[in-house]
Amino acid sequence: MDYLDEINRREQRTEDNNKLCEALMNYHAQNLKRYVQLSLFPNPEVKTGKEDIRVVELFAGVGGFRVGLERSSKLFKTVWNNQWEPSTKKQDASMVYQRRFGIEGHSNLDINTVATDDIPECDLLVGGFPCQDYSVATTLKNSGGIMGKKGVLWWEIYRILNECNHKPDILFLENVDRLLKSPAKQRGRDFAIILASLSDLGYAVEWRVINAADYGMPQRRRRTYIVGYHKNCNIFEEMIAKDLSSANDWLLKYGIIAKAFPVNEEVSKLREFGIEGDLMMVSDKFNTGEDAISAGPFLNTGIIVNRMVTTLETVPEYDGMRVNLGDILIDEDEVADEFFIKDEDLPKWKYQKGGKKEKRMSSEGYEYTYSEGPMAFPDYLDRPSRTIITGEGGNSPSRFKHVVLTPSGRYRRLTPVELERLNMFPDNHTFAAGVTDSRRAFLMGNALVTGIVEGIGRELAIRYEKKHDG
Repeated sequence: MDYLDEINRREQRTEDNNKLCEALMNYHAQNLKRYVQLSLFPNPEVKTGKEDIRVVELFAGVGGFRVGLERSSKLFKTVWNNQWEPSTKKQDASMVYQRRFGIEGHSNLDINTVATDDIPECDLLVGGFPCQDYSVATTLKNSGGIMGKKGVLWWEIYRILNECNHKPDILFLENVDRLLKSPAKQRGRDFAIILASLSDLGYAVEWRVINAADYGMPQRRRRTYIVGYHKNCNIFEEMIAKDLSSANDWLLKYGIIAKAFPVNEEVSKLREFGIEGDLMMVSDKFNTGEDAISAGPFLNTGIIVNRMVTTLETVPEYDGMRVNLGDILIDEDEVADEFFIKDEDLPKWKYQKGGKKEKRMSSEGYEYTYSEGPMAFPDYLDRPSRTIITGEGGNSPSRFKHVVLTPSGRYRRLTPVELERLNMFPDNHTFAAGVTDSRRAFLMGNALVTGIVEGIGRELAIRYEKKHDG
């Protein structure tokens, strides 16, 4: 079967492709108390009503934020989105995004080149920005503003927020869990810069490091989720005006993230401090000197209001349905031959997955002992999967790729559809002409777990009260 035939075959199954697999549908029905089937927008025109929450999606990838938000509530309408991959001419993620959601409002330009005036007004700005060096490079003498290092995409978010005439009421951002502790030589500096920047722009911000598997989702994927509320937003007013005994109440009971993903209310560790000085000073001095905290001052949960930080170490509390790796696998007879591991290649895979302690030679000619512990081979089917990485695709043996044992006794890699399911996307979300299976795996390695976005989005849709001019 050639590629065009495959496209036609799958297009004939469009209705099936739009759906979640049975295990994920059951998870939604039981844990989220509802299930909204994603239609994947056969009409690409996005119309907004007076009560709709207008969304701008930056660093959109294949649309994880959009999938999660628009599945959580019909109020969320993505009016503009940007996806640009600087390291390649072929824009696979943009191709997938446009195929799934249409070209209306889609920008496939380097965000550095997009003027703020070209981005429509929105109520909610979302984005999964990469973890980079956020340090402040210089102060702009004339404007009194700040400038980050070139190519660091956080500063594009800052630029857009700083320049726009109508600041979004809500921000919803995602990053890797190590953001709270980077860089290694000045733990917490980068996150402090982000929090101070947003606080200076009029936002109160809460964050939580969430492992999706802790709330029954099928992948162990830890990410930092950041939700900010502008001072003109009712949730900001609720946060500071509510009769709370302390910021702990918001973080443990009443906050958006706490309602979406509950935690145990007993706290073992708490810190309170202010972030002082302009952003240049934060960049140079935060968590330095004799009082520096070696592991960084930020714990896995926290809030900042007017530059004052309260941060806690929280423990997830969850007793609902759990979806494991084995629950999302497709039938063995539907798996293409290329995903099965040949018998002659099994020793290579077992070596990669096994424990090692061996002598190696560095590029400079020095001998050293390399050691690493063993990994499960095959992967456990009765547990959530390990974290998908961008190198998941391809048939070459790898320590980090997932391998499962089939009922017939054969070993195989995961298919693109199964990787999509681990991030809770609809089946074949990343299927598009010209996008190889390896690239589809890469795209899922860069994606977020849409179930987390859906849970937080549901709470935002319930609590946010949109204000109308006039």
